[in-house]
Amino acid sequence: MILFLLVFVSGVSSSQNNNVLVRTNHRLSDTIKKSDDTIPLKIKCLMSAYPDFIKGYEDDSLVWLDGSKMQFDDGLTKDFEKQLNEADVEDMFLTPYDTTMWSPSYLKDPGRARNESFFRKMYGNTSAEVQSHLVHVNWFGQKILFTSLNGAADSLRAVIAELSMLPQSYKKYFEQSSSFYWRKVRGANRLSAHSYGIAIDICAKYSDYWLWANPGKKEKDEIVYKNRVPREIITIFERHGFISGARWYHFDTMHFEFRPEIRWLQIDS
Repeated sequence: MILFLLVFVSGVSSSQNNNVLVRTNHRLSDTIKKSDDTIPLKIKCLMSAYPDFIKGYEDDSLVWLDGSKMQFDDGLTKDFEKQLNEADVEDMFLTPYDTTMWSPSYLKDPGRARNESFFRKMYGNTSAEVQSHLVHVNWFGQKILFTSLNGAADSLRAVIAELSMLPQSYKKYFEQSSSFYWRKVRGANRLSAHSYGIAIDICAKYSDYWLWANPGKKEKDEIVYKNRVPREIITIFERHGFISGARWYHFDTMHFEFRPEIRWLQIDS
């Protein structure tokens, strides 16, 4: 059976209603705990994922804690590439995060579309602003930088604790990893998730990227999927609010990104 899930890091209780499973913990805001049919589910996901930033919904807009508003849905019809390059906040949810499939369907890249204004406002509008929130995290002999906002660094530490329990043969996947880097996505004019300090790339030696494996291909071309990162590693990250680039048709299997709002809306078996 396929369920749509609202998932949070370290969920401690659950209830089922209308095929929606909701796991709650102390970070869930009182607004989300109460039934409010006037607030769209996707907005509730954002409010629950980012309670220190998003406080409500009004006039088709997110209401931020500082009282400012941001358009949720621009109402435009977009093709695949336009969704990536000109995503509004609603576009970030267009493709459900499907953990039932290990070979993603054509053009299914859940979470790859990001509204840049949303992430700049939350994590920092410049490299310096982002860096002011970064902390060092001990990653298997490396010190990497990750944002402390929204519990992201703590969630990564929880991932590390679980990864550390895997057999020694898995340790090779954690070498020479990287995190914060203010830059644009390869071949595009939009910022990478690494710019916000919410993403980590694990060892490239054992990773695969869609353009490396399919040289010369364009965004809407059909490509051959490839992944060498063990599923055990991917599912550990996912349990703690991260999405995996291995779940994308345009695969980037080294890439893990703290996106609890996407993981809360999930298709699972």
